[in-house]
Amino acid sequence: MDNHKIVSVLNDLIEISRDGANGFRTCAEDTHDAALQSYFENRAQSCAQAVNKLSTEVRRYGGDPDTGGTVTGTLHRAWVDLKTSLTSNDNLAVLEECERGEAAAVVAYENALREELPGNLRALLDQQYEGAKRNHDRVRQLRDTARHGNASPL
Repeated sequence: MDNHKIVSVLNDLIEISRDGANGFRTCAEDTHDAALQSYFENRAQSCAQAVNKLSTEVRRYGGDPDTGGTVTGTLHRAWVDLKTSLTSNDNLAVLEECERGEAAAVVAYENALREELPGNLRALLDQQYEGAKRNHDRVRQLRDTARHGNASPL
């Protein structure tokens, strides 16, 4: 794979990771549960760290890191805000939307890992993919707990 293609793959992951960081921050703002806020803020920081690592790799391969998120990510955050404002069970609404965003991140990493990548870069993406899967699985567990009527899913 040439450097241009590598940079393109990495920039796609930067966009989805930035969307994740922003999405988790939105979720933290939209819940009134202190434990969930803390969890979401922690995940936002983790996504931001992924963006930094990916940006370093983009530069290593001669590119310029993407500086924005996706239109879908912006729409997703707006949907979280709207849905939360319209529902009485805001933790559940926030978790449902957060789970959708994390599912998109998992798919993005799966797509990137289908490409032929240098070994060191593949190792980094494998590590970040595992993190995205853990985020998705944990958010899904929290969502399921909230669906069963627990006031605080954490």
